[in-house]
Amino acid sequence: MSWQTYVDDHLMCDIEGQRLTSAAIIGQDGSIWAQSANFPQFKSEEITAIVNDFNEPGSLAPTGLHLAGTKYMVIQGEAGAVIRGKKGSGGVTVKKTNQALIFGIYDEPMAPGQCNMVVERMGDYLIDQGL
Repeated sequence: MSWQTYVDDHLMCDIEGQRLTSAAIIGQDGSIWAQSANFPQFKSEEITAIVNDFNEPGSLAPTGLHLAGTKYMVIQGEAGAVIRGKKGSGGVTVKKTNQALIFGIYDEPMAPGQCNMVVERMGDYLIDQGL
């Protein structure tokens, strides 16, 4: 299965009639493995800051998580495994696997918990596969 299939069929799927706004699987080096058509054009330093927060949990809290220039307030996550951000009626969930970062961006009416479930389930599956 291609990485694009994981994004299209598993991250951008319907959950109780809702779906993510955009999603991506990005290597920890910032390389794009696959992304939805409307995933924002991020800057490499934004990915570096996210990877650094996984290595040093809490480092993004003072400045926020930035993705394509959009600032998300960092809310509770799982140190070293999941970062969650909130902005207005939407937000972002980032799950770290052994080799990649799984991104899910959502907006209302999708609930934060639905986004977390989709992204974290995919991340757990990839971790189980050694990826």
